[in-house]
Amino acid sequence: MKPFDIVTDISSGKKKLIDSSNEKLYNAFIINRALSYFPDTVFYAQEMNINHHLDNLLQHDFLFHSIRKAKRFSKWSKKDKVSDIEIVQEYFKYSNKRAEEALKILSKKDISEIKKLLERGGQ
Repeated sequence: MKPFDIVTDISSGKKKLIDSSNEKLYNAFIINRALSYFPDTVFYAQEMNINHHLDNLLQHDFLFHSIRKAKRFSKWSKKDKVSDIEIVQEYFKYSNKRAEEALKILSKKDISEIKKLLERGGQ
């Protein structure tokens, strides 16, 4: 059982997948994050973030019985563009710390030249 199966179950309410025998499968962070994408469930997710100290089963039951049942789907937001630090890391094969130090020295022109050198066709 995946966390998204639990989110779908909480949203649609078909069957209660989490009970006392498998409450360890409930990942509160992932469930709350998934529910925070919808305007009608964001406050329920926030309430569970505030009450993170509650048992997993209690959190699940609160969400399962409180949220209005509906079909919900949302793609997770992901980072769109590659940051300058990642470009420096790839080009020079630096660690995160070294890349941060290099960014202090490199100009915007240097960064744009590195981007051009790293461009790959066909992607």
